[in-house]
Amino acid sequence: MSILDTELRLLDGTPTTLRELTGGRPALLVNVASRCGLTPQYAQLEELARSRGSELAVLGLPCNQFMGQEPGTPEEIADFCSTTYGVTFPLTEKIEVNGEGRHPLYAALTRTADADGEAGDVQWNFEKFLLAADGEVTARFRPQTTPDDPAVTAAIDAFTP
Repeated sequence: MSILDTELRLLDGTPTTLRELTGGRPALLVNVASRCGLTPQYAQLEELARSRGSELAVLGLPCNQFMGQEPGTPEEIADFCSTTYGVTFPLTEKIEVNGEGRHPLYAALTRTADADGEAGDVQWNFEKFLLAADGEVTARFRPQTTPDDPAVTAAIDAFTP
């Protein structure tokens, strides 16, 4: 089974797969939270989704595992993201990225090493994984690396026209 066949639910509860969400495009997957010091990265993610959406899928995966920084209901998360940052890219239901309850998607993603060669658990909110169109995980960026960082844009450029 390909990572693209991983089942997810959108924030409104609609079942989907990663394949459906990416639509044959490379994708940037980010575990997000509304009450985190890194939450302003939503603005950069939205800019990336707007400017490169035809060639890159951006997907937010809310997670409440880091100091309870995503405590809201699906409706509260959707409202916050749309009114505060104008988010139009897809958001999934809250998932776990670490531990026994880790979502199968993150069981696969966390096997990928970052630029320092470190794989394993997600460190914090806003960790980013870049997937090629075929679902291969090609890069991992730790939370402090912003979506507009030259390393991120260069990695995206390598897989998009």
